[in-house]
Amino acid sequence: MWFFGSKGASGFSSRSTAEEVTHGVDGTGLTAIVTGASSGIGVETARVLALRGVHVVMAVRNTGAGAKVKEDIVKQVPGAKVDVMELELSSMESVRKFASEYKSAGLPLNLLINNAGIMACPFMLSKDNIELQFATNHLGHFLLTKLLLDTMKNTSRESKREGRIVNVSSEAHRYSYPEGVRFDKINDESSYSSIRAYGQSKLCNVLHANELAKQLKEDGVNITANSLHPGAIMTNLWGYFNSYLAGAVGAVAKYMVKSVPQGAATTCYVALNPQVAGVTGEYFSDSNIAKPIELVKDTELAKKLWDFSTKLTDSQ
Repeated sequence: MWFFGSKGASGFSSRSTAEEVTHGVDGTGLTAIVTGASSGIGVETARVLALRGVHVVMAVRNTGAGAKVKEDIVKQVPGAKVDVMELELSSMESVRKFASEYKSAGLPLNLLINNAGIMACPFMLSKDNIELQFATNHLGHFLLTKLLLDTMKNTSRESKREGRIVNVSSEAHRYSYPEGVRFDKINDESSYSSIRAYGQSKLCNVLHANELAKQLKEDGVNITANSLHPGAIMTNLWGYFNSYLAGAVGAVAKYMVKSVPQGAATTCYVALNPQVAGVTGEYFSDSNIAKPIELVKDTELAKKLWDFSTKLTDSQ
C-alpha cells in the first residue's frame, strides 16, 4: 500500500525537499531558465538550482518581484549567478521578445524549466485571443521551447552535456474535458469549466513533453523532455478558489499538502539528479517515475496538439 511520505525507487518521497534530491550535485557550468521564478515553487526551484552552482535566468512577468527574489537568493547563496528577464507567457509577442533577447545575450541553455502557470481562473482571453489557461500554461511554453530549442541543441553539442526540458504539469491532467483536448472549442465560453480548462492545459504539458521527447530522440539529440506533478502545495496559484474551499483544504493540509521546499523537489530532481540521465518522455511525481492517464500515450493526440499549437503560434 502507498503511504504519503513512503519512498519510491529513487530513494525519495513526497516528503523530500529540493535540497535533498539535489544533494551532492554540482551544477557549475550549467545555465537554466525557470519561468514563473518569482512566486511559489518557482522561487525555491531557482534558489536550489543557484545553490548547486547553476546560472539561473528567472523568466518572470513582474521584474520588480523578480529582482526582490534575486536579492534574497544572492543573500542566501553568496556567489549565486542569477539574472531576471521579463516574460509574459500569455503574450506571444512577449515570448518572442524574451527568446530574441536571450539569444542576443549569447547565453548557453542546458535546462529549460517550464514552471509558470495560472490555475482555475474565470473565462478570459489572452492578448492573442486564446483562452487564458491554455495560452499561458501550454501555448506560451510551447512557443518558448520551440524558439530556444536550437540554443539548447548547440549547448548540448558544444558542452557535451545532456540538456533537459522540464514541464511542470499536475495530477489535474486527469480532470480535463471528457474529450481530452477541445481543439474546436478552445475559446468556447458557454461550456467553459475553470477546473477542466486547467486540467486540459496540464494534460497539454504532458503531451507536449512526450512529443518533444519523441522528436528529440528521432533527431539523435542529447536533450530529454519530461513532465511532472509537483504535489499539492498551498501557493498563490489557489487564488481563484473561494475562501471556504481554501479553509477546507487548510484543514487537511498538515497531512497531505506539501511545503514549498517539498513542492519544488520533483522539478529539481528531474532537472539535476544524475538518476534521471537519459530518461525522457516520462511523467514524475514525488521525485519518482509515475503513471499519468492512458490518454497521454496517444501519440496521434500528441502530434495533433503539436500541429495545432504550431498553427496557432505561426498565425500570430
